Amino acid sequence: MKDGVNGVALAVFIFFFVAVTVMGFLAARWRKAEQAANLDEWGLGGRSFGTWVTWFLLGGDLYTAYTFVAVPAAIYAAGAAGFFAVPYTILVYPLIFTFLPRLWSVSHKHGYVTTSDFVRGRFGSKSLSLAVALTGILATMPYIALQLVGIQAVLDVMGVGGGEDTNWFVKDLPLLIAFGVLAAYTYSSGLRAPALIAFVKDGLIYLVIAVAIIYIPIKLGGFDHIFAVAKDAFAQKNPATGKPRGELASGPNAQWAYATLALGSALALFMYPHSITATLSSRNRNVIRRNTTILPLYSLMLGLLALLGFMAVAAGIKVQNGQLAIPQLFEDMFPDWFTGVAFAAIGIGALVPAAIMSIAAANLFTRNIYKDFLKPGATPEQEHKVAKLVSLLVKVGALVFVLTMDKTVAINFQLLGGIWILQTMPALVGGLFTRWFHRWALLAGWAAGMIYGTLAAYGVASPTQKHFGGSSAQIPGIGEIGYIGLTAFVLNVLVTVVLTVVLRAVKAPDGVDETSPEDYTADAGDKGVQVELPPATAGVPAGH
Repeated sequence: MKDGVNGVALAVFIFFFVAVTVMGFLAARWRKAEQAANLDEWGLGGRSFGTWVTWFLLGGDLYTAYTFVAVPAAIYAAGAAGFFAVPYTILVYPLIFTFLPRLWSVSHKHGYVTTSDFVRGRFGSKSLSLAVALTGILATMPYIALQLVGIQAVLDVMGVGGGEDTNWFVKDLPLLIAFGVLAAYTYSSGLRAPALIAFVKDGLIYLVIAVAIIYIPIKLGGFDHIFAVAKDAFAQKNPATGKPRGELASGPNAQWAYATLALGSALALFMYPHSITATLSSRNRNVIRRNTTILPLYSLMLGLLALLGFMAVAAGIKVQNGQLAIPQLFEDMFPDWFTGVAFAAIGIGALVPAAIMSIAAANLFTRNIYKDFLKPGATPEQEHKVAKLVSLLVKVGALVFVLTMDKTVAINFQLLGGIWILQTMPALVGGLFTRWFHRWALLAGWAAGMIYGTLAAYGVASPTQKHFGGSSAQIPGIGEIGYIGLTAFVLNVLVTVVLTVVLRAVKAPDGVDETSPEDYTADAGDKGVQVELPPATAGVPAGH
């Protein structure tokens, strides 16, 4: 690790940071509607984005600082197990091709802004809608925090903020400044800001990965040498556990955990509010279909990015916090000026998704808590103001998490969020294709999955944590180690199906479905509730 502040890298980093900050504020004027003070405009960009804007927005949304920092960091720490992120991003696109266009269509027809809006309208249940909304907010918070951890990792490696003995305010001041800028332009410009900045973010990421995958192996003696060194390093025993540090390739004992984590993560990815927010910002359903065919290009990038974890091992990177491994690799391997470019890619790769996530959480609170329960008669202008304020509060919560919690557990809390958000899938995806599931059964299934998943994750220990030390545990009835989220999801579905049969048998009352079959295939030109109408008249709650 280089001593002091890397002045050249910092200067380049600041240049790009200032550039995207200016873009973030200017985005308020980009495609601005005459009446911008409503949730459709601020929270969904006016539902006006075409194929390429949506592609960059979804890419900026899904491939985050988590991608750049935590995935290779997981491989640096444990080897092949960290590659689970690669197959799950391949599995997810055929899945979303089946249901995202249907969700876009029905949301367009009824003016739905969130998944909870749809659930409420489909099943006529504010209680189920509230459960989905709270889960979305809860799962999003650690995800935002992980983006701030990515920014902090870059700042730490650049030497900004001083050492561990520095006053906490001085040490965290750069992060606080970055947070303040993010909060300001998100408040001002809404979803248009990350949509515009995503072009810069993705361009930088592709540039850095293309250079890294060629330049670093040349400096390290080629991939043969990298894999040979990594194999020896992973074979060494961890003093804390007495077991090998990791594996170059997953062995038979790890296959259940690997496969279930990849499948469960794939099912969960587009349940996250920020994924749906980016999707609903599209101007027609064909934009969604096209994106499911071209988004896998990012998976190719992710596979190359994951290899950086092996390179960090081969380069002899030694860090106490695994999140610092890749930033430290870049500083050690690259010239200072390109180190600044790489750090800017990570930093902007955190700002874009953090903005979208905070907007998505604000949309959920505004539409499905504030309007449904606190002020049913809220005007579009009031919704707009509340959403902007809540987006700030969400970021503050994530910042508190980063400043008060151990940074090494950030990825585990994000994986816990994946366990939670997966429990909303039966209500959302099931509701897009059938109304057979009873609203009360869906609510009970959600509760069963949430309780089991949380308690199971709480019981997982690691060398550094007594609780929430990971996201895999023994699968009941099978005995293999598997992803807790997928086990909780199976329990969720079983409870939902059994209770639906019982409730149908006793003729328990259904809620009112405000949708119709043709709504699920409607396109932008079809007649129906237009998105320009005030949200107060769109998607009227059907009651309990």
